[in-house]
Amino acid sequence: MQMTPTIAIHMSAALTALLIGPFALWARLGRTVRPQWHRALGYAFVTCMLGAALSSLFIRDFGLPNIAGFTPIHLFVPLTFALLYRAFAHLRAGNVQGHRRAMQWLYFSACIVAGAFSLLPHRYLGNLLWSGLRAWM
Repeated sequence: MQMTPTIAIHMSAALTALLIGPFALWARLGRTVRPQWHRALGYAFVTCMLGAALSSLFIRDFGLPNIAGFTPIHLFVPLTFALLYRAFAHLRAGNVQGHRRAMQWLYFSACIVAGAFSLLPHRYLGNLLWSGLRAWM
C-alpha cells in the first residue's frame, strides 16, 4: 500500500483529532472553566473524527484478512458514528455527564485503540514506523 490522497486525508484528520482531543475533553476541568475553548475544540475534534471515519471507508486493504477490502480496524467506523450520535443525544437531553463519558469513550476507542492497531507491522503506518526504526538502528 502506498500514500494516496485518501490516506493523507485520513491520517491528517486522525492525527489532528488525537492531538486536540485531550484539550477539548478537559477544557472544562480544573479551577478555570473555559466553555468557549471546549466548544471550539470540541467542534474541531468532531469534524476531524467524522473526516477520519468517512475517509477510512475509502481505504481498503486486500492483503490483510478482510471482507470486501474492509479489515477488522474498520469496525471502529460504526463505533465512531454511534458514540458521536450518543454524545450529542446526551447533550440534547441535558445529560452533561453522559456526553462527557461518550466523548471520552470515543477518544479512547477511536483515537488511542485504533491508533495502536494502525501501528501493527502489516498496516501502512506500522510499516513506515518499523521499517524506519530498522533503518535507523
